[in-house]
Amino acid sequence: MVIKLKGGDKKEYAMPVTCKEVAQDISEGLARAAVCAKVNGKLVDLAHTIDGDCDLEIITLKDKEGLDVYRHTTAHVLAQAVKAIFPTSKLAIGPTIDNGFYYDIDFKTPISAEDLSKIEAEMKKICKERLPIVRSEKPRAEALAYMQERSEPYKVELINDLPEDAAISFYTQGDFTDLCAGPHLDHTGRVKHNGFKLLNSCGAYWRGDSNRKMLQRIYGIAFQSKEELETYLQRIEEAKKRDHRRLGKELGLFMLTDYGPGFPFFLPKGMVLRNTLIDYWREVHKRYGYVEVSTPMILNRQLWEQSGHWDHYKNNMYTTVIDGEDY
Repeated sequence: MVIKLKGGDKKEYAMPVTCKEVAQDISEGLARAAVCAKVNGKLVDLAHTIDGDCDLEIITLKDKEGLDVYRHTTAHVLAQAVKAIFPTSKLAIGPTIDNGFYYDIDFKTPISAEDLSKIEAEMKKICKERLPIVRSEKPRAEALAYMQERSEPYKVELINDLPEDAAISFYTQGDFTDLCAGPHLDHTGRVKHNGFKLLNSCGAYWRGDSNRKMLQRIYGIAFQSKEELETYLQRIEEAKKRDHRRLGKELGLFMLTDYGPGFPFFLPKGMVLRNTLIDYWREVHKRYGYVEVSTPMILNRQLWEQSGHWDHYKNNMYTTVIDGEDY
């Protein structure tokens, strides 16, 4: 079989080979840096077996996909730590976000900031144990029974929502197993124990539905090194000094109330600043030949269906009904 690499080079093998083995054939340095691979455009674990001709790209932490895999594995380390400390907790989902990850969890009793410190300490312990992370698949009935036996109702719901022909995969690290499509790092030691931090927790409805149960979302950040983590935390502290909510209050520019969450009420000083900015905006636009128009704030749903907004963003749009039609 012929494996075509990203740069155009080719590798030939007489029998099946893993992505990790191909990386080792290329160079030991690449094999050490690799976190996952891309086979014919699909992200897979390094342990994935290649048994036919394909295009292969080895992914490292220099790639965005590599960082996402790194952070998603950190989310699994978080889940393992939570289950070790709070065995009655129920796991929901744990995706990656910019610079980090979160995990939605159903706790019997809401956790505190002190609990976050305990969870973080347990996570560091798990990283130092360098537990192998192994992928496996189960038939639908077996997968459902597995999560039902472990009293994980959110995982059961997720499995039920998968297409009938979907491969239902699990990842195991030590005595912890989670439902996940992957890919992941090959062992927990690849997550730097001094490169992540849990920031806070807040309430989050299951699947964003206010009619469903309120879960507790734990937010964390993860980087490749202690230095990157500290640099990011310093930037956050600097940003807090420039927080518009704090400055708006201190300078008397605007106020916020529960009557309009996220909508500023501009005060006299704020209106002077706002009008000054608008005057400058008009001056620049006029200078470069632009003209102004004004469109309505509320429009018929048909327009937003045509633009694609309705299908993608309707949960974050403000809607009303006029004469029996959505606006």
